[in-house]
Amino acid sequence: MKIKHYITLVVLILLAGCSQNTGEETISAAIVTDSLPSPEVITTSVPDAETTTKRFLYAWKQRDYQEMYRVLTSSSKQALTEEQFVQQYTDLSNEVALIELDYDITNSETSTTNSQIEYTTNLHSAIIGDIIRDYSMNLVLEGGQWRIQWDNTLMLPELANGNYIKMDYDIPPRSAIYDRNGEPLAIQTEATAIGLYPDYVDLEEDFGIVTLLARVTGMQAGVIKEMIEEALPGAYLPMGEVASDEDPARLNILSSYGAIVASSYNSRFYPDGGVGPHAVGYVSSIQEDEIEEYRSQGYQGSERVGREGIERWGNSIIGGSNGGALFVFDSDGKPIKDMGSAVNQPGQDIYTTIDYDLQKAAQEAIAGFRRGAVVVIERDTGRLLAMASSPSFNPNAYEFENINWSNLISEITNNPDNPHFNRAAQGQYPLGSVFKVITMAAALESGVYTPDTLYECGYVFDELFGFPRYDWTYERFQNDGVTRPSGTLTLVRGLIRSCNPYFWHIGLDLYKRGLTTAISDMARGFGLGSITGIEVIEEESGQVPDPLSEVDAINLAIGQGDLQVTPLQVANFMAAIGNGGTLYRPQVVENIVTQEGNNAFLFEPEVIGELPVSQVNLEAIQEGMVGVVSSEIPPGTAFRAFAGLEFPVSGKTGTATSGSGEPHSWFAGYTLAEQEEKPDIAIAVIIENIGDGSEFAAPVFRRIVETYFYGSPQKLYRWESQFNVTRTPTPIVTDTPTPEP
Repeated sequence: MKIKHYITLVVLILLAGCSQNTGEETISAAIVTDSLPSPEVITTSVPDAETTTKRFLYAWKQRDYQEMYRVLTSSSKQALTEEQFVQQYTDLSNEVALIELDYDITNSETSTTNSQIEYTTNLHSAIIGDIIRDYSMNLVLEGGQWRIQWDNTLMLPELANGNYIKMDYDIPPRSAIYDRNGEPLAIQTEATAIGLYPDYVDLEEDFGIVTLLARVTGMQAGVIKEMIEEALPGAYLPMGEVASDEDPARLNILSSYGAIVASSYNSRFYPDGGVGPHAVGYVSSIQEDEIEEYRSQGYQGSERVGREGIERWGNSIIGGSNGGALFVFDSDGKPIKDMGSAVNQPGQDIYTTIDYDLQKAAQEAIAGFRRGAVVVIERDTGRLLAMASSPSFNPNAYEFENINWSNLISEITNNPDNPHFNRAAQGQYPLGSVFKVITMAAALESGVYTPDTLYECGYVFDELFGFPRYDWTYERFQNDGVTRPSGTLTLVRGLIRSCNPYFWHIGLDLYKRGLTTAISDMARGFGLGSITGIEVIEEESGQVPDPLSEVDAINLAIGQGDLQVTPLQVANFMAAIGNGGTLYRPQVVENIVTQEGNNAFLFEPEVIGELPVSQVNLEAIQEGMVGVVSSEIPPGTAFRAFAGLEFPVSGKTGTATSGSGEPHSWFAGYTLAEQEEKPDIAIAVIIENIGDGSEFAAPVFRRIVETYFYGSPQKLYRWESQFNVTRTPTPIVTDTPTPEP
């Protein structure tokens, strides 16, 4: 009985020891015999020096320098504070450009109070490759625990006697970003920043200075004159940045004017104040809290790195990779050893799908509006030709050698509408009546409706008890006393006239029939509620709610309620309607070209889905969208906006209640020109909080079409005195047609 009790006691002691977590491995041995053993035979506990070494090396691998410091001897800690220790390892990591560390213990010799562990490390450098070294670490038993006797050679054997290491970097120039035709969107070159002190300009005597500034900067002379007239005393006006070799003769003349400042600098340059800045992005300096991360990737820390768009996505492609040589220096600063070197790898040029002229025109087309966005996609391939978001920003603002930078930064940071926010891909909005093409698709695919199904479109929708709703014709009648309801319409005509009661009826009818998710499922089939996959540009997915009530159902049917979409998504499904039903992934990279002129990447259209609509039903939707811009009786809701346009287009107006202020103005559609040299395009336009889609978004859509096919805009906005000058939209007529009584 005594032996059994003794065995139980030993087991309990062992279990208790196992439950303690000391951070060290403990070797325990228990031998139980039929006779009473001596205490020395029962247990033997010896701290494991190898475990302490592994703990130290694993912490180094994890860059947990504080944990490494914990296992040092007291004498080591007295010689070096934790802060100094951490800084030394941080500096080593940065100087080596450490990607990762591997280690392997090769030998261990332990006595009662001392231990010597031999091991090998491999410091993987982003610049010079592997740095393999052998070490011999001394440990002492201190306070019952093995502790490491540390010195600098445990970082690298070469660091004895006050030696240190330094990387001599070889940094390649940053490569360029071009449009589809080779026009630079971002390039490393010498630029000239131009500014003006209006106090020293007499417009009556020196009007030539205005004309010259306009020619050099591309600004409108009238705009420059107005800026000078309205400037406060002592003001400085940044006028823009141009490539120094673009027009050197005129730049020299400008420099002769005392009122003009023309300062050259060599850096990343974005022509025309940034063409496609939300897609192209910008570069800026590496910040202090980013240094360690970038140094581990092989950066010196002085480079400028991509922050948004292609500049960020393609940072390693455009920037290439640094070369360098790692040297050991003695305490007097004399190089004593070359630890390895590598040559730099030049970056590759990125050619985008963006059309420079179209992109610039898209930006100008919405620049006068406080907030808005335009997306232009090649209808049959998915190429992104233009993406504009207003307000925009000048990416040259982030070059501190640019004398205009502080003014430009101030314009960005002081704008409450956040110029960096890309409304084209990240803005999420209710779609309004543009969504009716999806509701029509759901109605047709349900089998309940045909293109010829009739409905009486009156002023009032009263099918939902207690919730009377009014058509846009009624609201217009309240203003003009003339507008009549649309009357009896087929479903196709219902789309042409954008009859709210018809589409409310469809939403309610399908819901009552148990087809509660027919419309929301169709919306997802059109790509809404999920990202398009454009990759290079950050985007949001929006949301497509399933109706939970009859009210939800009728709201969704006209693109209201909790529905949220991005202009990029809308342009993409419009392209699919126009091309016969194929959803392509929008892409913005045309090709990537190596320094040798070889293509590292070539654009290929990528199909991501098909619209869940039969060909017959799709043709009915297409017919309705053509009618939206037609003047046939009853005329479409956008016929005035497109009157006289030579190239055929198809589209849909939208006026979306935003929850605050005026409604958002939408127009989206595609062209039907069928020209071999000019592939057809799909366009989505949104102008926030301004009014009807036919009055504002549709004219912007038309301007994009004119620029694409004619090369320049052909028709002034109603609020312009000349192209891109008058910037306060004040429409004098309505574009929403009034049917004959």
